[in-house]
Order: sequence, then structure tokens, then C-alpha cells
Amino acid sequence: MPLSEEELRLLEQMERALVEEDPKFASTLRGTTLRRTARRRAILAGVVFVVGIVVLMTGVISQVIPLGIVGFVIMLVSATVSLTAIRGQAAASAEPRATGHPSGFAVIDGGRGARLRRPRRSGAGRSGQSHGSFMERLEERWRRRRDQNGGF
Repeated sequence: MPLSEEELRLLEQMERALVEEDPKFASTLRGTTLRRTARRRAILAGVVFVVGIVVLMTGVISQVIPLGIVGFVIMLVSATVSLTAIRGQAAASAEPRATGHPSGFAVIDGGRGARLRRPRRSGAGRSGQSHGSFMERLEERWRRRRDQNGGF
């Protein structure tokens, strides 16, 4: 069922008010900003990496050791930022897609259950039993040590 003209007008007013009040939240609702931000950050880090190479080479050619060290540090920091941006871009593309609306806002499908989770290890311990939580494993170790030392 389509919205009436009055409802559309009210919806547009609410969207404009949201953008004016909290632009960061509004951009989050639009969808692809995480991917776009990660891409921009990776490109900027690549440019800074090239600047770091230039500074490093200038320091080497002019035989100014501190300048070469600064160039290396610039390269190292930019490479780290680039790698985290690329990982962020991959994580953003792995998140659930949003269903679009003509206004640019979206309803995001998914939630807590849709996030990527690391698989739990269900290995056997020394005693051949599978262990539960961290605290349960600590308690088991404590009991074993107490039993081995005669209750002390």
C-alpha cells in the first residue's frame, strides 16, 4: 500500500530533521558509508606510504639518518592504517545488506545474530574431557593441583 502525499511529506520532514540533528547517524542509516570510508582511508594511506618512501630516500641520499628514520616510521604507520582499512572494508562488505528506500535511508536486515563469529574450539583436554568456560577450566586445574599436592 503506497503512502499518501501527506505521509510522504511528513516522512521527508522527519528525514531532514534527522540529518540536521545527527548527520553521522543519518549517514550510518544510508548504508555504504563504512565501505566508502574504509576505501578512502586505504587510498590516503597509500599516498602517505609513497610520501614516506620519498622521505626515506631523501634521508638516505642526503645521509641524514633521522630523516630516513622518520620516513620509515611514516611508511610503517601508513601500512598499518592501510591494512586496518582494508580489513574494515572486507568486514563492511560481509555485513548484511540493507534494503533501500528512495530517500537513501535503509532498513538493515540482520542484527546481533548476523555478525561473524569465531568458531569455538571444542578440543579435549589432558583428561580427555571437553572443557566449558574459562572459569570452569581454571577450577578444574585448581582441583587437579590440590589433589596432586595432597590437599594443600
